[in-house]
Amino acid sequence: MNTLYFDTFSGISGDMTLGAFVSAGLPLDELANEIRKLKLSGVELQGKHVERSGISAVKIDVLVPQEHHHRHLADIFRIIDASELSGNVKEKAKAIFYELGKAEAKVHNTSLEKIHFHEVGALDAIVDIVGTAICLEKFGIEKCFSSPVRLGSGGFVNAAHGKLPIPVPAVVEILKDYPTELTDIPFELTTPTGAAIVKTLSSGMLSKEKIITKAIGYGAGEREIPNTPNLLRILIGEFSENFDEDSVVTIETNIDNMNSEIYPYVIEKLLANGAHDAYLIPIIMKKGRPGILLSVMANEKDIQKIAEIIFRETTTLGVRIQNVGRKKVFRDARVVETSFGKVKVKVVQLEGKEKLSPEFEECKRIALEKNLPLQEVYAILQQTLNG
Repeated sequence: MNTLYFDTFSGISGDMTLGAFVSAGLPLDELANEIRKLKLSGVELQGKHVERSGISAVKIDVLVPQEHHHRHLADIFRIIDASELSGNVKEKAKAIFYELGKAEAKVHNTSLEKIHFHEVGALDAIVDIVGTAICLEKFGIEKCFSSPVRLGSGGFVNAAHGKLPIPVPAVVEILKDYPTELTDIPFELTTPTGAAIVKTLSSGMLSKEKIITKAIGYGAGEREIPNTPNLLRILIGEFSENFDEDSVVTIETNIDNMNSEIYPYVIEKLLANGAHDAYLIPIIMKKGRPGILLSVMANEKDIQKIAEIIFRETTTLGVRIQNVGRKKVFRDARVVETSFGKVKVKVVQLEGKEKLSPEFEECKRIALEKNLPLQEVYAILQQTLNG
């Protein structure tokens, strides 16, 4: 899965985003040709290489004719819809503008239909947002993540409505409920356009997900900022969300002198006390004697508790403990509505797709309640869940 990571160590703006994609390998001419499909008269893209703190980056400038009118959200949507851009680009661009519109309407205490855009409705902002959607399509990006979005504070910026505090109200509103980092840098690190791009596109922070980076891009901001490189960094690569990884311990022992009727009780006791799994394997021990290998998988913090159960409930005199790595498919539980009523099912995520499976205990319950064969209940639920 192609994945994009916004590393917003100096915030994010629309032109920084375009610059980062060009830096990562998208030809400027190719981006400009797509922008022309918006049919915006007099609009041009210019790009140049600059350095910020010794780091080479691309600075994008959107050259537009002077204009004085402001646009409503519907006006911007009409420009996008009338273009020859792909449906995917149109929908992503409109989604970003919708996020902007909601915030501006909230800040100015008006409706989404009535709000008219000033800076973010200008032609350069339209190019920044639509251009970002174009770049995502060109790189085949399927999922986005970001670092916590860094914000400046302690300064002011001049806007159409007058002098505004940094971060400006629209940025604060857009990034509500999204991780941010407030700095003491008195400049507008993150603009409303940049905030809307992250909020709309990003799935949040990375946790245990893995990205194999294939391309890196740096987009430069307008000004030099003391003590920090005014850059947006993007990482583009292959993302694998198929597996989760952790470490567990296996606790094992060989037993050759215990009543076999006791084993089921031991297994049940271990599982009830935190073991992830517990199982028995028939083995042949020294002098050809038959025996049982008892193997338990548990978290390291539960070693003492598991060992005490084994010593108390079996005839063994010792256990072996090993640390092992574990790779797991992402899974969850969900309650779904079926012909049998509400049923708890397992949800497995693999290669971006979900697979639902009925829980055994749920199938057993239904089979007993409905007086149906267990395998018939399984078959009906499998058909219902996965069609």
